[in-house]
Amino acid sequence: MNAVPAERAPHPTPPTEAPRDLVGVGIGPFNLSLAALAHPLTELDTAFYDQGPAFHWHPGLLIEGATLQVPFLADLVTLADPTSHWSFLNYLKTQQRLFPFYFAEQFHIQRAAYDAYCRWVSENLPGLHFSHQVDAVRWNSERALFEVDYTRLDADGEAEALGRTYTKNVALGVGTEPHVPEPLRPLADAPTVPVFHSADYLTHRERLLAAEHITVIGSGQSGAEIFLDLLRARPAGHEKLHWLTRTDAFAPMEYSKLGLEHFTPDYTRYFHQLPEDERDHLVPAQWQLHKGIDADTITAIHEELYRRTLNGGWPDATLTPGVSVRTAGRVATTKVELHLEHRRQGSRSRLTTDAVILATGYKERPLGQLLAGLDPYLRRDRAERPRIDAQFRLVLDESVRGAVYVQNAERHTHGVGAPDLGLAAWRSATILNTLTGKDPYPQPERTAFTTFGLTGHENRAPRPGHRAGERGQLIELQG
Repeated sequence: MNAVPAERAPHPTPPTEAPRDLVGVGIGPFNLSLAALAHPLTELDTAFYDQGPAFHWHPGLLIEGATLQVPFLADLVTLADPTSHWSFLNYLKTQQRLFPFYFAEQFHIQRAAYDAYCRWVSENLPGLHFSHQVDAVRWNSERALFEVDYTRLDADGEAEALGRTYTKNVALGVGTEPHVPEPLRPLADAPTVPVFHSADYLTHRERLLAAEHITVIGSGQSGAEIFLDLLRARPAGHEKLHWLTRTDAFAPMEYSKLGLEHFTPDYTRYFHQLPEDERDHLVPAQWQLHKGIDADTITAIHEELYRRTLNGGWPDATLTPGVSVRTAGRVATTKVELHLEHRRQGSRSRLTTDAVILATGYKERPLGQLLAGLDPYLRRDRAERPRIDAQFRLVLDESVRGAVYVQNAERHTHGVGAPDLGLAAWRSATILNTLTGKDPYPQPERTAFTTFGLTGHENRAPRPGHRAGERGQLIELQG
């Protein structure tokens, strides 16, 4: 991206212009939820910025037939306000598709349908500014406001002008970025090598299908969906597919009713009040709550493999769990060699393949550069991660009078539900209730049959007349 010439100074908001109440950085599903629920609160002046030209939700993974792993009720607003204009059901009504959806009886909608719904919201909701790249967030102590500097981009994504706005509060929803394991990073970064992250699968699907042998690495939902799509597209007996994962099994996601209660506000509040070291041990142990494969996809893979045995023989597809990639390199000009290790056996081998898809998940996007101006005010935990209170606010120095809210950057403080779409509306409502102090979206006191913890009160919503402290405790309000 070309830089704006140095002589073109930023254009700060004139001092006479009132500061905004809330500026959102990033317009993914979570900040889009926040914007949608803030829309009817006319006392709030809000603006949301995103560097992309329009809303797009994982376009490389909108595989035909792939569904969300949460029910359609986990839209942007319904679990906080079922009457909202911005609900999925109202979207269907505006598209004259409500009756077809009723007869389709789809509790879990296709990803493409969710993406289309979010784009409808983004195209009709005021206060959203695409093609605006936020460059920095700072605290202006003289004005007692946050400064948000941005670059306006043209149609080609090139810098067009600089701008600045002032705000009382900020909501960070910059999302995640693809995680590429270190041994494969040099190959993934090389433009001529057929090693792609699953986030770009559909972009490269035709090139992948033309490869003689394909390897999929990673056994989460994305890896399973890609393996199934490739399997269905390859001729029987000539599949030439290899599916590898570090986990000990191609394991199903925990989807029991009580298991799902880990994605309730009750569990989030319970998790937040745990000691830091307990939280750090708990998150990786709960991988099957969010990194497994849904049962329908596992069934579909097995049925497709079994169908290919009906005329005798086995499909040319290898599924191997418990394997990690130690190193990787190129062989000749077109092939990739993977050096593998089976950690249970202690054995090693090599696999030569023509293309690799990395279904290796996502990681939180670093906030260091964006928040460099806030670093002196930011309070961190023992692992140097930002401390985040029960209301999703960064813990800042007391001299900072505004709040910086975070969305999907708080797994270390709020648990496995941080990236879950089912908690989006509740988190947005919590942010708006805290920001306004008026409880525009009253929340249920209890959301789970499970009582997490012995005392039980730590995972309940604060009752009227109480507020939640940083560690989730109840503090009596006086007066």
